Amino acid sequence: MEMDSVDRAVLNVIQTGFPVASRPYAVIGEKTGLTEEEAFSRIQNLKKGGIIRRIGASYDSRGLHFSSTLCSAKVPPEKIEAVVKAINKYHEVTHNYERNHAYNIWFTLIAESKERIQQILDEICGETGISVIRNMPAIKKFKIKVDFKFKDAGSNGNNAEEDE
Repeated sequence: MEMDSVDRAVLNVIQTGFPVASRPYAVIGEKTGLTEEEAFSRIQNLKKGGIIRRIGASYDSRGLHFSSTLCSAKVPPEKIEAVVKAINKYHEVTHNYERNHAYNIWFTLIAESKERIQQILDEICGETGISVIRNMPAIKKFKIKVDFKFKDAGSNGNNAEEDE
């Protein structure tokens, strides 16, 4: 998907500061020179184009007394699509990645209890026939934040830069 300077401006506004307002797209529009409808349409197009994966809050699951764990599975290449679909239907899955490793599908689960995590894993295994290993329960909190500063495609040849 090709992005223009307006798309980049919208991404700069929403990536870490999505407005908490009764009309967030109006606020985004004000900040980017768009109408509310144009801002909403741009964001919809960026999502359809695969540029935006999700828009949602990040919360401290430990502070909410939730449990989390990193899981992995050995999935034959011909089953990857079906297994990923089964995993991704759970809103408790926050990350899901294919890796170049014997255990080639890795995902993170955050749920209200260890029992709920086990229930989800049992359901995934039952649906797919694939064993999922509950690898590493989160013991220590690590939070890595990366903001991208989107520039016009012609400026310095870079579309994004990482903040340190």
